[in-house]
Amino acid sequence: MKKLFTLVAVMGMLTFGASSIVSAQEGNEATPDTAVAQQDTLAAQQDTVGLTDEVAEPVVEEPTLHKAIKTKFIEGGPGFMSAILLTLIIGLAIVIERIIYLNLSTTNTKKLLNAIEEALDKGGVEAAKEVCRNTRGPVASIFYQGLDRVHEGIEVVEKSIVTYGSVMMGQLEKGLTWISLFIAIAPMLGFMGTVIGMIGAFDAIQAAGDISPALVAGGIKVALITTVFGLIVAVILQVFYNYLLSKIDSITNDMEDASVSLLDILVKFNLKK
Repeated sequence: MKKLFTLVAVMGMLTFGASSIVSAQEGNEATPDTAVAQQDTLAAQQDTVGLTDEVAEPVVEEPTLHKAIKTKFIEGGPGFMSAILLTLIIGLAIVIERIIYLNLSTTNTKKLLNAIEEALDKGGVEAAKEVCRNTRGPVASIFYQGLDRVHEGIEVVEKSIVTYGSVMMGQLEKGLTWISLFIAIAPMLGFMGTVIGMIGAFDAIQAAGDISPALVAGGIKVALITTVFGLIVAVILQVFYNYLLSKIDSITNDMEDASVSLLDILVKFNLKK
C-alpha cells in the first residue's frame, strides 16, 4: 500500500514538473514573437513618420500687409512715392482737425432754444446771452450776436444773424480747399512718376539695343506703382472730404432752422413787454 502511494506521488510530481517545463518553454517561445511584433510596430511607425515628413510641404510664411506695402513703396522709387506719402499725411492731418472741430461745433439746437426761451422769461436778454456764452458751437455764437442787438429791432437782429452766419460758414469750411488740392495732386504725382518711369524704361531699352520682355515689364511695373498709390491716396481723401461736406451741410441746416426759431422767440418776447 505504501509502495502504491509512493508510486502515485512520484507520478504526480513528474507530471506537474513536465507541465511546468512545457509552460516555461511556451513562455520563452512567445517572448521572441512579442518582441518581433513590437519591433515591426516601431518600424511601421518610423516608416509612417518618414513618409509624413517626405510628403509634408515646407511651410511658407506669407508676407504681412505692412511688408507688402513697404516692398511696393521701395519698388516705386523714393522720390515720387515720398511726395505721395507726404500728401496723404498732410491731408489726413487736416481731415482729423476738421472732424474734431465739426464734432465740437455740433449743438443740440432744440435744447439751446428751450434754454434761451426760459432764460428770456425769467431773466430777460442778459440771461439768454449768458446761456449762449456758456454753450459752444457756431449756433450759440450766432444767437449771441442776435440777442446783443435785440434793442435795435427784429430786422437788425435778422441781418446780424445772416451776416454772422456767413462768418461761421467760412470757419466751418476752413481747410476744405487744401483737402481738395491734395485730392487733385496725389494722382497727378502718380501719373508723373509713371511717365518718368516709362521714359527710364525706354532709355534702358535704347542702352541695351534690344527689346527684352523682362526689361520692359520691370520698368512698366515700377512706373505703374506710383499711379496706384496716387489713386489710393486720392480715394481716401475724397471719402473724408465728402464726409466733411455732409457734416457741414447738417450743421448749416441746423443753424438756419434754429435762427428762424430764435426770431420767433424774440418776436414773442417783444410782444410780452
